[in-house]
Amino acid sequence: MSLPRCALLWARLPAGRQACHGAAVCSALRAHTGPFPRALGRVPAIACSSSSASGGSKAPNTSLFVPLTVKPQGPSADGDVGAELTRPLDKNEVKKILDKFYKRKEIQKLSADYGLDARLFHQAFISFRNYIMQSHSLDVDIHIILNDICFSAAHVDDLFPFFLRHAKQIFPVLECKDDLRKISDLRIPPNWYPEARAIHRKIIFHSGPTNSGKTYHAIQKYLSAKSGVYCGPLKLLAHEIFEKSNAAGVPCDLVTGEERVTVDPDGKQAAHVACTVEMCSVTTPYEVAVIDEIQMIKDPARGWAWTRALLGLCAEEIHLCGESAAIDLVTELMYTTGEDVEVRTYKRLTPISVLDHALESLDNLRPGDCIVCFSKNDIYSVSRQIEIRGLESAVIYGSLPPGTKLAQAKKFNDPDDPCKILVATDAIGMGLNLSIRRIIFYSLMKPSINEKGEKEIEPITTSQALQIAGRAGRFSSKFKEGEVTTMNREDLSLLKEILNRPVDPIKAAGLHPTAEQIEMFAYHLPDTTLSNLIDIFVDFSQVDGQYFVCNMDDFKFSAELIQHIPLSLRVRYVFCTAPINKKQPFVCSSLLQFARQYSRNEPLTFSWLRRYIKWPLLPPKNIKDLMDLEAVHDVLDLYLWLSYRFLDMFPDASLVRDLQKELDGIIQDGVHNITKLIKISETHKLLNLRNLSAESQSRVSGAAKSQSRRNRGPRAVGSKAAEPLGPDAEEKSLASRLVQQGLLTADMLKQLEREWMTQQTEQGKGRLETGTSLKGTRRKKKEPDSD
Repeated sequence: MSLPRCALLWARLPAGRQACHGAAVCSALRAHTGPFPRALGRVPAIACSSSSASGGSKAPNTSLFVPLTVKPQGPSADGDVGAELTRPLDKNEVKKILDKFYKRKEIQKLSADYGLDARLFHQAFISFRNYIMQSHSLDVDIHIILNDICFSAAHVDDLFPFFLRHAKQIFPVLECKDDLRKISDLRIPPNWYPEARAIHRKIIFHSGPTNSGKTYHAIQKYLSAKSGVYCGPLKLLAHEIFEKSNAAGVPCDLVTGEERVTVDPDGKQAAHVACTVEMCSVTTPYEVAVIDEIQMIKDPARGWAWTRALLGLCAEEIHLCGESAAIDLVTELMYTTGEDVEVRTYKRLTPISVLDHALESLDNLRPGDCIVCFSKNDIYSVSRQIEIRGLESAVIYGSLPPGTKLAQAKKFNDPDDPCKILVATDAIGMGLNLSIRRIIFYSLMKPSINEKGEKEIEPITTSQALQIAGRAGRFSSKFKEGEVTTMNREDLSLLKEILNRPVDPIKAAGLHPTAEQIEMFAYHLPDTTLSNLIDIFVDFSQVDGQYFVCNMDDFKFSAELIQHIPLSLRVRYVFCTAPINKKQPFVCSSLLQFARQYSRNEPLTFSWLRRYIKWPLLPPKNIKDLMDLEAVHDVLDLYLWLSYRFLDMFPDASLVRDLQKELDGIIQDGVHNITKLIKISETHKLLNLRNLSAESQSRVSGAAKSQSRRNRGPRAVGSKAAEPLGPDAEEKSLASRLVQQGLLTADMLKQLEREWMTQQTEQGKGRLETGTSLKGTRRKKKEPDSD
């Protein structure tokens, strides 16, 4: 190659690359002058690096760093400039050089200083080696360095700047760790709300158990104020305050995630508003604010909303209602804002007592009883057994629409309605006014999700037990004294122990990254998925001792679900914050379909939605149909939630709301006839309650016995009530087991005995008659059991 051609090719190199590789010209001349007599020496590793290793209070979790793909270079239009300047590289020699580079301890240590631990170093090297070995032509600078190393004109360590540059390409987080730490710094949250810090707020904490009147006193202040906001944990509670306020002559608007109601016909906002806590405004000034159930500030998923309301509401007076367990934390948080907390303590208005005997059998039910279950299968099973006894029950569980819950509560509360028994989950713990005399815990074991996202079954906490038990004998109901007991005898002493424990004080309040913080993260990591961005944000985040970052598994689930759909980051973030039940496949697929329609810029009209949900829908014929209708109701909720964020793409909110009310009526009719649906489901083998109930009861009682053994010693092991569920249960007669499980009554058992005796008498007849008699008896034996 001529010297003019060499000079021309050298001129094409970017100035930065020329500066970093002063030895390159000499290398280009080597073909004419021969090799140099000695090596040029090492290029300092920091010469071409833009930043040194980041400091930081904690090392990041590098397992969250997902490597990006850097494709090898194909043939260049300008040809292989590096080869023209020097010579083509021998791939075998290059591979040996790279292997030597990888094994050098100095390189590994230097990489660690730049944030490449052993795992990242290995991944980065594999990618770097593949890039070099598979590229048709390399960048001129790295080609020249590799050639120099082959001729001993450079040291293998001189590859480090190029390796580091490649590592930052596949792990861009290495380039901006300091910036990411600043963005994810969640310390001193009070400073996020300058409007609230500009005023001195009066904080009043109304502390007391359920049915102590604490919320009543706070609401009276709210109603007497010139302006106010009520922040509740449930739509039902926001609706209740909305209706009470307007009934009292205080105009009040309603704001929830799925609904906006303005009482003024012209659309002018009222001075009072009742909202779910996530929807409260932290910029609107109020005279009085009420934050209900303040102890939920510790909730692993939703706690951030209470923290935001507590620190950010611009109100002269803020009334907090909740458990005493939150007093110390609230006082500490308000100390950081320079605000004092006044505590007002209330006692329960009506007495409540824990009975000394368990229910043991559903035959012992009385009007005003509420059986609390912690699974739908137990709800179905208990409802079915109550119907067998000729009683009528109302049913309330979490996934029912709010309208259906209110209808069932009204049915149970109505003194003229024959329904006197309530079967419910812990959904009755707040949001519903119920006339309950006695709470009966069907079990004390509740499924829960731990911090790792794993499902666990543990005894209910003292806080949960007090919340549920407190529903008995409420001040406004006809029962002025409340009673609490358990279904099983062996659970009773455990219940007493749980209720007598002091409630653990709340240690920390939840926080949540904002859309703006995630957008800044994405600016630095543009090719990272939203789910991975969240993981990295949580890992890099720094919080004060009184705070924690809320669990974002549901957000990440939605992010991964719609990851492949082309959406802007802000729109994607909104879709991921939409509240969905990820256990409902139809709801999840609907979120996906809505996002896909949005990405195509195709509005989701009322007619499109009707076709999508296959409206009109038929009344449920079995439990599966009822669950499907509940899922459709959730999908309509999702549409309404999105319609207030994307008005142009979800334009028919009012029509969808009317449709949802119609669907609510269909679900109400289904729940009203739930025992018939359960019976049909059993008949068609769509629901196997006996096996499910036995398995659930065995698991629950086993856990309860284990807990009892820890708390009460070996006495629980020999408990007579626990025997049928132990390993010797098989030896018990079928009749005694069915009676104990509530599937047979004493009258039904006597009837079966009479039929059996009749069968034995007829056995002396001929074979044909015997066979006929046996078949008839089998049918008769099945009738009481199937009913």
